[in-house]
Amino acid sequence: MNKPGRTHQAIALLLAASTALAVAPRGIILEARAANAQEERWLAVAPGRVEPASGLIKLGAPVVGAIQEVLVKPGDAVFAGQALVRLTDAEARAQLASAEAQAAMRKRVRNKESTPSGAGPRRRAEDGVADAQAAVFDARIALDKAVAERRADRGADSDVDAARTQLTTAQAKLDQQTDDLRKVTADAPLPVSAEGQLNVARSELQAARAGLEKLTLRAPLDGTVLQVNARAGEIASPQSTPPLVLLGDMSSLRVRAELDQRDLDKIKPGQQAVVRSDAFRGRDVAGKVAAVAPLVESSRTAALSQRNMTDVDVVEVLVDLAEPGPFAVGMKVDVYFKP
Repeated sequence: MNKPGRTHQAIALLLAASTALAVAPRGIILEARAANAQEERWLAVAPGRVEPASGLIKLGAPVVGAIQEVLVKPGDAVFAGQALVRLTDAEARAQLASAEAQAAMRKRVRNKESTPSGAGPRRRAEDGVADAQAAVFDARIALDKAVAERRADRGADSDVDAARTQLTTAQAKLDQQTDDLRKVTADAPLPVSAEGQLNVARSELQAARAGLEKLTLRAPLDGTVLQVNARAGEIASPQSTPPLVLLGDMSSLRVRAELDQRDLDKIKPGQQAVVRSDAFRGRDVAGKVAAVAPLVESSRTAALSQRNMTDVDVVEVLVDLAEPGPFAVGMKVDVYFKP
């Protein structure tokens, strides 16, 4: 039977070992991992975090404004162009109404004047572009309304699909009209005063539309909302942290790993790897090196101890996962590179 003194001594030794490991410099931890990699006949091992295939898309407000409405929640699947957050836009809508009235008045004035010789094709092309721009703007509003109706269980997915198709068609029409205008303006006579004033009014109308659109935060790609940090009534700005919305393409996952610079010559794109996590011991997920950054820098993911800031320079390596496996976005993992 052990004496109480020896028992306390053993416990003290275990606690000292645990404390030493907890505050060990990153270099010592990587050396231990490297030794483990060598024992299992891996070329190298690197710590990293799981992220979507698109990377983490951080969306913030393009201008300073009060948040009027938050249109999504974490876990929502969104499509490219879908409205996520809307800022207060009363002033922008008033400016748009004024610009629309000005453009309409200038068009009536122009129509009362006779068309100069040879200016007919250019005038028709300019009108076609203006009408197409209005159609795109109206189609985007209709799409936002269809999404809102579906979210409130007053609409169906088919209504959203139809609105998306309408917007795509309108955008294609605008591209065609813009190309037609470019072709006819080369040889057309210079516009008269009324035509010039109408063109200026139309440009101001487009600027007003863009100003209103800037107050709506939209998804840049198809993906999943991972985090929402926006609340109605809060003031948002381009410098706000954290981002208002965090999203990513969850169709596939990858690992952003930090490889010790001493192992740089061993790892190349296309190389096979195995990804492991302490949260799922015994579960290996296959991966392949997608890219190796051409830059050596200080570690950004290492936890800084009180004694040591960082003693290892690393190279960022992206590893595509063959399957999502059990991993979640943001999870810490280790990447083992095969020979």
